[in-house]
Amino acid sequence: MSPLLETIGLTRHFKVGTGLTRSVLHAVDDVDLAIGEREIVALVGESGSGKSTLARLVAQVHKPTRGEIRYQGQPLTAQRGRRAKLTYRGDVPMVFQDPFASLNPAYRVSHGILRGLKLHRPELSGAERQAEAERVVEAVGLTPAAEVLSRFPYELSGGQRQRIGFAQALAHRPKLILADEPVSMLDVSIRIGLLNVMADLRETEGVSILYITHDIAGARYLSDRIAVMYGGHVVETGPTEDVLAHPRHPYTELLLSAVPDPRAPLDVDAAAAKTDPPVVIDPTPSCRFRARCPLAVDRCHDVTPRLQPVAEGHTAACHVTAPPEGAQ
Repeated sequence: MSPLLETIGLTRHFKVGTGLTRSVLHAVDDVDLAIGEREIVALVGESGSGKSTLARLVAQVHKPTRGEIRYQGQPLTAQRGRRAKLTYRGDVPMVFQDPFASLNPAYRVSHGILRGLKLHRPELSGAERQAEAERVVEAVGLTPAAEVLSRFPYELSGGQRQRIGFAQALAHRPKLILADEPVSMLDVSIRIGLLNVMADLRETEGVSILYITHDIAGARYLSDRIAVMYGGHVVETGPTEDVLAHPRHPYTELLLSAVPDPRAPLDVDAAAAKTDPPVVIDPTPSCRFRARCPLAVDRCHDVTPRLQPVAEGHTAACHVTAPPEGAQ
């Protein structure tokens, strides 16, 4: 079965500086990633690794420098006309990190949901839109729905506002929700509730989720598969339990070694706080993790490693632990 969405060599570069000092920042480089129907994929990495840029490429906020995004087997470049693009954005909505910034404080909660319904589902009558708004609010665990819809954003807690963000996405009848660190600004005590909401949406609504996170414990709790990003590259992918139990990239091992029990909360940024960031401005062909890697060899300084199979459904990009066929 073909994936619901896949990226092939997806790349995004940004020009930085001016004049003689102009350089190119490699935010995302040659990313191959697939998400199946009713699947939750966690994208893990420290700040600056390219996670959010990758999500924005999929959401069509940014245009790729090169590479391709395929949705339901068709390249997005084949989309023609406003209606086709609007349909895709309804199928693949994004839930942002800051729940308050994504809601207009001047309007009641119902405004954003009803507006989205009118835009993406114009066949619904006014009464049907109201009924659907109440349904999606109840689907994310907020009751009584009519009362919640009548409130202003400042009258809701952070966790409730983030649930409204998922309700807005759900109103479009999405196939894939892009959740960009949706729990990172919430208290630890209420994070698990939102993770359960995402798991329930997969079961009850049949949606897939790309879950972007710093927290390996949250990724383990929620996801079917995990992809680890470092310096704009995906360096390891596979079934979540397999990757966390048998990591094959030194960066994944570094993240897991920062805490004795990988089920305990781990902020990826904390694990990397005492080390230098990867070079992503005008980088040369090489492994971007080489300066921090205890296993680095000469080849790491000259050749960029590519993802190679290391087990069933498990890949890693490392010259040492996952050398390409024929390499010594």
